[in-house]
Amino acid sequence: MPASPCYHFAYVFERFPTFTQTFCVREVNELRRMGMRPLVFSIRDTSKESLQEHFSPELAEGVHVLPPRSELVEIVNGWKKEGKLPKKAVLTLRHWGERGDKNRIYEAIYIGMKMIELRVRHAHSHFAGIGARCCYWLRNLYGLSFSFTGHANDLFEPTEFPVELGDLMGEAAAVVTVSDYTAGWLADRFASCRHKIRRVYNGIDMLSFPLVDGKNEDDDVPLVVSVGRLIEKKGFDDLIRSVARLRETHEHPFRVLIIGDGPMKEELQGLIEELKCGESIELAGSRNQSEIVEILGRATIFALPCVTEEGGGKDNLPTVIMEAMASGLPCVSTRLAGVPEMVRDGFTGLLTDERAPDAFADALATLLSDRELCHQMGRAGHERAARMFAKEITARDLMRCLAAFGKLRFDAGLVLKYPILTGCYIAQWGRNLFRLLSSRGKGKFSAIQQERKVVG
Repeated sequence: MPASPCYHFAYVFERFPTFTQTFCVREVNELRRMGMRPLVFSIRDTSKESLQEHFSPELAEGVHVLPPRSELVEIVNGWKKEGKLPKKAVLTLRHWGERGDKNRIYEAIYIGMKMIELRVRHAHSHFAGIGARCCYWLRNLYGLSFSFTGHANDLFEPTEFPVELGDLMGEAAAVVTVSDYTAGWLADRFASCRHKIRRVYNGIDMLSFPLVDGKNEDDDVPLVVSVGRLIEKKGFDDLIRSVARLRETHEHPFRVLIIGDGPMKEELQGLIEELKCGESIELAGSRNQSEIVEILGRATIFALPCVTEEGGGKDNLPTVIMEAMASGLPCVSTRLAGVPEMVRDGFTGLLTDERAPDAFADALATLLSDRELCHQMGRAGHERAARMFAKEITARDLMRCLAAFGKLRFDAGLVLKYPILTGCYIAQWGRNLFRLLSSRGKGKFSAIQQERKVVG
């Protein structure tokens, strides 16, 4: 019987693979290419989803999908009757009662048993949501270490779960986030956790986006493209207002294509009709990744006027902007969250304040009037994307973070391949030794105190 593979760490996803989070797929695939062996769990079954063409069958086959809730509870209760669960897990289930989010405890017990069996000691999750809260219980029930990557609304929008963001921050070995903006935002709010916060950008596959020259040789009418779900934080209503203004002030024809679907579709279509700009702008509906790549290849400019929603939600580091940069397109967006870390105003594109459609129209007009400027900014954006957001770079940054902060399995082969991991592993061992000595010291101090009370 073949031996079980030696996994370096575990991933705990709410859903994997899923077409709404292709950056997670890229990350897993790149880490595997680099020689890491992650044990992947998906809390939800995504086998019925229409997965995009670049998701290989092998990707889904290697995922451990958790059973449905009723079956999961039955399995855990069986382990409890057989005396296989740690005492803390039994007590937690007993005392949690009917409080909300109990599913996370069952999920953590199931995943923890598998991790212990396979000698995996660290788990990583994307988003400060279901997966991260499950990892919180892995830490509390089994003593395993965990980390999570915080993105946008999972950080910005308040939740009412028993395990809150502050609890996750306190228990995590490392907190990864995808922009310097959110790294600073978290450090300001959770000062005691500042030392464990690290920025690792989402990674993109540069080779998947053929470089265009920004001149749109096939059509004399320049094409402005925007991509995103039709929701408030994307600012598509401001884009439509900008187009209406441009029709009045810009002397040359242009076309704007908004790719995506969502709850604001009817509202946005109504705004287009109200402002009588339907000849210049079109809601094109959803497109798959290959279709989006083809459309970006015909575009002149990429535009996304991100805004802060009424409830505080907002984009942080929109992947579509990275993809447009990889394609060599100049980007027009807003000074919001991590966007200025991608779009350097006046160098790789133009930025305006949010909810300023007139200023956004002026920025579009500047680029529409100067094809050479589009070309220069597009090339600069492509070079910046290759330097900062290529998946080879971001995956390596994450690997270093896990080696330094988490209980990542030591692998001499990886250290030989990536010598920089040597210092990361030494830092990990140093922290573990410090915690061990501190815990022993506290135990000794408590014993001395108890002896003094008895003597006294």
